[in-house]
Amino acid sequence: MNEADIERLLEKFDQSGLQELKIDGNGVDVYFSKLANKNEATPVVGSDSQPTNPVASVNDCENYKLKASMVGLVYFAPGPDKPAYKAVGDHVKRGETICAIEAMKLINEVKSPVTGTITKRLVNDGEMVEFDQPMFEIKED
Repeated sequence: MNEADIERLLEKFDQSGLQELKIDGNGVDVYFSKLANKNEATPVVGSDSQPTNPVASVNDCENYKLKASMVGLVYFAPGPDKPAYKAVGDHVKRGETICAIEAMKLINEVKSPVTGTITKRLVNDGEMVEFDQPMFEIKED
């Protein structure tokens, strides 16, 4: 299974009524999920993949630090000519997309685990982020 096959499979999965899809074989493991209790529907490709749920921690000021759930390039807009998902000062609801991380040519939306206001952006658009690297601070409502 090559990258184009995985992208076509993801597109078909998004359009389908399926909630989960797992394919194992020939050294390739693919898992897609739309389940609500998983925080987001994020594809996982490969057996050595990192967890896909966003990780947040509370600092002394009670602001959540939204951390990267994987290594990749972070993007603040769905495309070069599109407006940003969210900007500093914007209110965000739990489950709303804040940014996207491109990993292995797949775009993975990063959704807010909390409701609040984005107070700080800690990375730049198009920048490489490491797993567990803080990307945003969010002041909870």
